[in-house]
Amino acid sequence: MKFLKKVNGVFCASEGTARLSALKEQSIKTIFFFTAAFAVIVVSFILLFLLRDGYPIFIDVGAINFLIGPEWAPTAAEPLYGIYPLIIGTLLVTLGAMIFSVPLSLGCAIYISELATPRIKAVLKPAVELLAGIPSVVYGFFGLIVLTNFIRVSFDIPTGETWLAASVLLGIMALPTIISVSEDAISSVPHEYKEGSLAIGATRWQTISRVLVPAALSGIAAAVILGIGRVVGETMAVLMVAGNAAIIPDPIWNILSPLRTLTATLGIEMGEVSVGSEHYSALFGIAVVLLIITLIINLSAVAILQHLRERRTAPAGRKPLIPPGTRQKIVFAAKMLGLALLLVLLTAMSWWLAPVVLLAGSLWFAGRPFMSENTIQKSAFCLIGAATLIVLAILLIILSDIVINGIPALSWEFITQPPMDLGRAGGIFPAIVGTLYLVAGAIAIALPLGVGAAIYLVEYTREGRITKVIRTGVDLLNGTPSIVFGLFGFAFIVLYLNAGVSLLAGQVTLALMVLPTVIRTTEESLKNIPQSLREGSLALGATRWQTISKVVIPPAVPGIVTGAILSIGRAAGETAPIMFTAVVFSSRFLPDSVLDPVMALPYHLFILATNVPGASMNQYGTALVLLLLVIGFYAVAIMVRTHFQNRSRG
Repeated sequence: MKFLKKVNGVFCASEGTARLSALKEQSIKTIFFFTAAFAVIVVSFILLFLLRDGYPIFIDVGAINFLIGPEWAPTAAEPLYGIYPLIIGTLLVTLGAMIFSVPLSLGCAIYISELATPRIKAVLKPAVELLAGIPSVVYGFFGLIVLTNFIRVSFDIPTGETWLAASVLLGIMALPTIISVSEDAISSVPHEYKEGSLAIGATRWQTISRVLVPAALSGIAAAVILGIGRVVGETMAVLMVAGNAAIIPDPIWNILSPLRTLTATLGIEMGEVSVGSEHYSALFGIAVVLLIITLIINLSAVAILQHLRERRTAPAGRKPLIPPGTRQKIVFAAKMLGLALLLVLLTAMSWWLAPVVLLAGSLWFAGRPFMSENTIQKSAFCLIGAATLIVLAILLIILSDIVINGIPALSWEFITQPPMDLGRAGGIFPAIVGTLYLVAGAIAIALPLGVGAAIYLVEYTREGRITKVIRTGVDLLNGTPSIVFGLFGFAFIVLYLNAGVSLLAGQVTLALMVLPTVIRTTEESLKNIPQSLREGSLALGATRWQTISKVVIPPAVPGIVTGAILSIGRAAGETAPIMFTAVVFSSRFLPDSVLDPVMALPYHLFILATNVPGASMNQYGTALVLLLLVIGFYAVAIMVRTHFQNRSRG
């Protein structure tokens, strides 16, 4: 009772104690506010430093000439800084990737949400998440060794490093994003829609194609936009398989031509350019353009998903984002566009397939009135099942190739010894330890900041202008390409703060990259805690911080841990953010301090695959160890989530 005094027979908190308690609460709230505002600050700093170093090229060359200049030749006798071929290359690769991934993703999403049994769904969803967990450099390695060789032999061309290889590989990488978001959108359609359609005599396929998919069209559109953002921002995989020739294919539909993207240009040239030169400024100008493109793409997806969430909770009379009549026109236009693009694609690949595709398309569109609904349903379900099997086959092919060829390289010496002979011999122990150092430092920085930001957004503020600004900052940070984080880390931490290429610079850069993941997963975990628990705690006299720390956070820990593990998995598999900030290819010793550079598995694999001939066994061994490390983190996150979901149901 020493904190209470008796007033008129009632014990009350003393004025000094109440003031101290209020000051403590305000201090805690202020700290959480600054952790939430940190995302906005980081985005501002990224823009500031990219513009600072990229601005000179827009002045010297001119913004128009820089954007639509027909040649990129920065090392020529008379340097040319036109990024038009790079923009076209990025758009063509993205177009090809979407043609490949959208039909497969939509078919797989429909199968998971509407056709799969609970047991099959329990296998398919982790398989899709596993596909998302494969590091991009492992995809690039598989594409360089297997996919490009397959294309070279199949089409009898000198090299398989082409637009086709890049589009197929990036399409595979976009599959998990589009499948997951589309499946959520279809599953979120009210059950009344499905039940009403079936009740009036519609078949399952009619219900899916004419009711569920059109109702989920906004979410599917957002999924495709997020997939586009994933493709546009990818660096390592496209760098390894696209051929990297800064040209526009001639003719434009020649998918067997090499090309170069914006991200690949940054990855190739940034490590060899003189700081402060015109070439250096041009690369930062490319980063500015890339950042603007990806931010527009990701903010569009976020806006659509936000509208979708609002529509679910809106009054029945509210107008939908896309009117039904317009929605049908969009669906039909998408079908026709998809058919046309597929026809062009197959024409470029093999002219004799074009009539077959044209005939099949004609039978589908013109012959449908003469087909029974039962036949149409069986055909559609066969195609959906085939799409799902193709997705599973892709996962199986990638994993089996890495595992079968990587197991012979694994040995105690390979795990515990440093590399020798440029990585052709010896082991990868410094790379394993360096990766763990980078991940541990990144999560140590990102976890408290992310959890604090989520606590502020959920517990200390209502939806308003400040909250929208902070959420926008988080969304922008989440949509920033990893190579842009690398450039920012190089410009700000390595050069401006004079930290040099070091473990610390890599840890901070990776922490900024995974911060949005920690914020979002923690925020969702906190929102799932019943409001009645908070109200009961406050009613008993607990302060807001006591309620948060003793009542809200403990049951939210599983979700927070899941987000942390997912962040660890992502950080462990990234290459682009640490290329210019933290890593060296080969080192026999571990770092003595955080200011020393380190080895890391993703970068070691990249250099082995692209610059060291005769290292096939160690390439596969490194890829397998990296894959096992990252997938292990994701598997733990899935098990933690499943365990607590089952416990909550029980």
